[in-house]
Amino acid sequence: MSGVYPLAYPWRMNLDAVARSAGVHPDVVMRFVDLDLIRPLGNSPGGPWFSPRSPELIGRVMRLHSELSLNYAAIPLVLDLLVRVDALERRLVEITQVEGTASR
Repeated sequence: MSGVYPLAYPWRMNLDAVARSAGVHPDVVMRFVDLDLIRPLGNSPGGPWFSPRSPELIGRVMRLHSELSLNYAAIPLVLDLLVRVDALERRLVEITQVEGTASR
């Protein structure tokens, strides 16, 4: 009997794993921590620990910096605005679905 096991994602990643997943040097990750662009989950034995979503966030920061030539001080504002736009788009979909159901 062969077992099929679902993929399990780690609930936290160490500095090297985050850097490797994001394709950057660990020093870049720590610079982003120093600039408060990403936040570690905690600092315990073994170094800082990060969310599994950290590599995605690092990639987004790198793209905003390189493609839009944003400085690191502006990036948190842009990230916040992108989160708000996503929330508004989700809300718009919800409203549209409710109105579509009510008109039937």
